[in-house]
Amino acid sequence: MHIACGGQVSWLVSPLLKNNIWRTTSLCSSWKPSPRTKTLSQTGFSFNLLRGRMSTFWQCGLHSKKRLICSASSTSSSPLERVEETRVKRRQDYRPPQFLVDQVKLKFILDPSDTRVLTQLHVRFNTDAYDCCDRANLYLDGDRDVIQLVPNSLKVDGRMLEQGKDYNFSKAHLIVKSINGSGKGALVEFQVSLNPSKNTALMGLYLSKNNFFTQCEAEGFRRITFFPDRPDVMSIFEVTLVASKQDYPVLLSNGDCVDSGSCSDGDYHYAVYKDPFRKPCYLFALVAGKLVHLEDWFVTMSGRKVKLCIYVQQGNLPKAKFAMECLKQAIKWDEEQYGREYDLDTFNIVAVDDFSMGAMENKSLNIFNSKYVLANPETATDADFEAIQAVVAHEYFHNWTGNRVTLRDWFQLSLKEGLTVFREQEFSADMTNRTVKRISDVMRLRTTQFPQDAGPMAHPVRPESYIEINNFYTVTIYEKGAEVIRMLRNLVGPEGFRKGCDLYFDRYDGMAVTCDDWLAAHQDANPHVDLTPFRLWYSQAGTPQLFASMEYDHSQSILHLHLEQYIPPTPEQPIKEPMLIPIQMGILDRDGTPVMVDIGDGSVMETKVLNMKEAKQTFTFHHVPPESRLSMLRGFSAPVRFSWKHNQSSKDLIFLMAKDKDEFNRWDAAQTVTLRYILDIMKQMNGNSVKPHLSQGMSSLPPDHHVLEAFKTILLDESLEHRFRSTMFVLPSELFIAQWTKPIRPDDIHLARLHLKRQLATGLNSSFWSVFQKLEKELEGEYRLDAESRGKRALKNICLEYLCCSQDPVALSFALRHFRNANNMTDALACLNILSTYGKEEGELALAEFYRKWEHEYLVLDKWFRVQALVPNKNTLSRVQKLLEHKSFDIKNPNNVYALIGGYALQNPYAFHLEDGSGYKFIADQIWKLDNINPQVAARIATCFTIWRELEPNLRSHVKEQLNRLVSNDHLSRDVSEVVNKLME
Repeated sequence: MHIACGGQVSWLVSPLLKNNIWRTTSLCSSWKPSPRTKTLSQTGFSFNLLRGRMSTFWQCGLHSKKRLICSASSTSSSPLERVEETRVKRRQDYRPPQFLVDQVKLKFILDPSDTRVLTQLHVRFNTDAYDCCDRANLYLDGDRDVIQLVPNSLKVDGRMLEQGKDYNFSKAHLIVKSINGSGKGALVEFQVSLNPSKNTALMGLYLSKNNFFTQCEAEGFRRITFFPDRPDVMSIFEVTLVASKQDYPVLLSNGDCVDSGSCSDGDYHYAVYKDPFRKPCYLFALVAGKLVHLEDWFVTMSGRKVKLCIYVQQGNLPKAKFAMECLKQAIKWDEEQYGREYDLDTFNIVAVDDFSMGAMENKSLNIFNSKYVLANPETATDADFEAIQAVVAHEYFHNWTGNRVTLRDWFQLSLKEGLTVFREQEFSADMTNRTVKRISDVMRLRTTQFPQDAGPMAHPVRPESYIEINNFYTVTIYEKGAEVIRMLRNLVGPEGFRKGCDLYFDRYDGMAVTCDDWLAAHQDANPHVDLTPFRLWYSQAGTPQLFASMEYDHSQSILHLHLEQYIPPTPEQPIKEPMLIPIQMGILDRDGTPVMVDIGDGSVMETKVLNMKEAKQTFTFHHVPPESRLSMLRGFSAPVRFSWKHNQSSKDLIFLMAKDKDEFNRWDAAQTVTLRYILDIMKQMNGNSVKPHLSQGMSSLPPDHHVLEAFKTILLDESLEHRFRSTMFVLPSELFIAQWTKPIRPDDIHLARLHLKRQLATGLNSSFWSVFQKLEKELEGEYRLDAESRGKRALKNICLEYLCCSQDPVALSFALRHFRNANNMTDALACLNILSTYGKEEGELALAEFYRKWEHEYLVLDKWFRVQALVPNKNTLSRVQKLLEHKSFDIKNPNNVYALIGGYALQNPYAFHLEDGSGYKFIADQIWKLDNINPQVAARIATCFTIWRELEPNLRSHVKEQLNRLVSNDHLSRDVSEVVNKLME
């Protein structure tokens, strides 16, 4: 699953024996046929309700709206049940499932407000559950606020069960008593009812634009039917979908379609899907609605022909072409890099507008947020195209890393997500620019995951406990998890990593496993490497801090590198053990020529990986020329904070910016130079009683001449790729700078960063104009999506941003013309951001024109909302408040919420951290409101308060007031309650 940021079942026992269908009815003695009730006799779908007993015919289930719902057990929760709801789940408490479900048959009779789900489970005792003290009772998870058992429909081995005597309910379970699961097992049958139209949480079965969709990861399947909803219960699913042919012409589920047709009256039709691979229920999916599709084919490495389809709403078909090309690229790449072949005859992607995540890897039926499928140059930026490429690949790669081999329990979540993020990152690096991709990934890690590791939400890559599973989908699980996989590859080498992956897939195919199983496969495949100390990366939270110093022996040309590591305390882990840290490094002589690294073990190479295992460790290098410089942590080979005990001089950093053969380290040196300068400005600002206004520019604090020359050299160096040159001019973000200041003063950070940006703009003004005009001429004509053109646009637009940041009227006027003449969204949006940030009248004009042009393109309007939410202005809050009432904004749509509310709270610190605390109160109000609509979205917005304890005292007190307000709400969801309570600990 991708964060923007599950599975199921069916009924035809044999699609070839249409008269041999499992037949069930919903029984309600007071039911009488309504005029809209249909008889569906074809393919065995007859709909005869008999009073008081189960019919021998399987009912298609088109029931009256007045049908009774089982109400013998109250749905209100007792105090004990409420305690159970918020009980902490711990990894150490894992027990194997009491029952296994070998086969599942599901039949859906789809109706917007009254969907019926007929469920048939073939269950048996799990012989591995030896310590279970309640072997006779079958516990099926179910959210009874959403699903209701239809009266008199529960049977075991054909025998009707009686509530109270044979089965009962708890708040979250259907408990079937005295199951005989030995021998051939038992057959459990029942029917439930749902109202998808009221499902605003977008978890389980819900409606979007009058179409049916599902989202089952992590625990959404229990909102569809009663089932042992845990990833280690893996079953063969068969699913039958029945729906109105006119309203829902497309019927999709997991696996391949084995039968379809019209029902007897012709108004309804059905489709039967069978997935031959065992899977957990979180991978179940169904889609039904009015959709059109783009079709293509892929021939696998063994010669099988796979049908590829992307389903979208009418009118969006041309926008799906790029996603289809990405899908074929991903399939081919996975075959070449990992030897993994797709295993079914069809692979479907469906785009949905209302989706809390980025996309979901349901077996053979991936459901995507529309923003990660739909694109053309007029409506999508270069960044959008790259995001689509990455997310399509991510979800496809899950077919093996997540589906064929899945999780034993949710504590192992990074086993599939961290591994698949790594695979996605490597694919994207091969498809684009490897260095820039690595820089982008590290920027995200440092900006979002490092603060999580340093705050109250810190947890290991394999956590030890949770309350609400939806809060488990964190940057630590995904991004740090991917870094752990990358370190593993660095330790065993590319060939050893491929051997370990092959063994992992072969050994555990079709199984639910753990992170320990993953490491065991790599250990067995690479016996020459001891991975025992590496396991700590899965169990210890926190970002290791790595300190370095060196001594040089001129007489023997020997350099001693002294390293120390320290892992700060985190919640529940005050004391840490030393980690195994692979440090990729190189040495450059005084001219920048690489020195062949010799550490006395017989190996000599330009880049060496040092495996640090102790709290303190010294490495010795021989034959090192005098005045050499070390290039440390090349390619960011480990997710650590690295620093020299005695800070590198600006001269050394500028040298690395210009000479380092590792482009990542060239960028990192530039980041260190600019970060230091910004922090120096802030120190001087804190010494002034009156802080300078933005318009004054603080011209008395110019950057070092050598720094300007270094940046100028990079800007004009045409031997460097355009994309890399543009990335070098992206200053450290305000969120990243905040990690280096205590207490955090968001206004000071913003002012200092802006000052440096203006100084660079002034000092390099003519160079920015020269590069901009040259690139503008080269990009004339038709829009091109190739890597070189994307790089040129990125460099051109960052030049324009620097020219406008000093609010030069000429540059702003030029940017407005450029905005109006843009023939692609990349340029148009770049100019809109520039004008909204640095212009006044020009910004308002551009925003109005942009809306008029794109008011009917909902994905483009998300960009429009986001641009306004990100304006670094103290008046942005009032603008955001007004936009909440805009006709194009829908608070039930996660994309709208993330663009406007999330953009303001999570990515605009200068506008969010207002002195009077009004920004905090506004967001707390929105969290409260969202919690009643979509708790997952509300919980993600609540993470904007993660750094509150590090803020300066006035701001800290305002945040605490709002957190106390939220905590005092007894009706908060588990999602938000867990986040807020952790923040308050």
